[in-house]
Amino acid sequence: MTDDTTDTGTGTRAGSIPALERASGRSWPEWLAHFEAHGVNAHQTKAGSAGAGSAPAHAEIARIARLAMPEGLQNPDWWAQGAAIAYEQHAGLRVPGQSSTGDFRVSASRTMALDRDAAVEAWAAGPGALAEHDGHAASRPRRSRTDKRTFFRFDLDGAGRVEVAATPNAKDPARSTLAVNHDGLPDAEAVEAWRAYWKALLAGL
Repeated sequence: MTDDTTDTGTGTRAGSIPALERASGRSWPEWLAHFEAHGVNAHQTKAGSAGAGSAPAHAEIARIARLAMPEGLQNPDWWAQGAAIAYEQHAGLRVPGQSSTGDFRVSASRTMALDRDAAVEAWAAGPGALAEHDGHAASRPRRSRTDKRTFFRFDLDGAGRVEVAATPNAKDPARSTLAVNHDGLPDAEAVEAWRAYWKALLAGL
């Protein structure tokens, strides 16, 4: 039913940079050179974050990253966001797990041998039926579907918002990636605990 269980959080952990390098065909030094060539300088960015200059907005860094993504890459906007986040961490604008708005988030995903709707149904019948997660009461879920993804969203009392999304595999629609995205965490200490929690639930499907 599965091939793997992987993290997709915003933290630039050991596997994040190699994954970006493989997907983009650029080494991390080449990415740094690309950003600098387009006017994003790590030293100036750090100064800007301290008030001594003007730090570029996340959206602008992501736009610059998108320019360098190769033709034919699946989900290039997603990879551009990842490259921007990695650069912001490199420049000291955020710590691993911190979003561009200052709060913290974590994500985990699992590849499943189910189409996107069936993957979300598997979640709904299992973890999605729980009244609480790690001691935090879950709100009534909100379900939706777009042309590209199927969603299962809920809030956690005192612990942010959770979005479970299933995206079909581009080459085989009978397979999909089920991702848990948890926003609104209070601090970096909460990130790894929730990462372990969501990975365990995904692994148990």
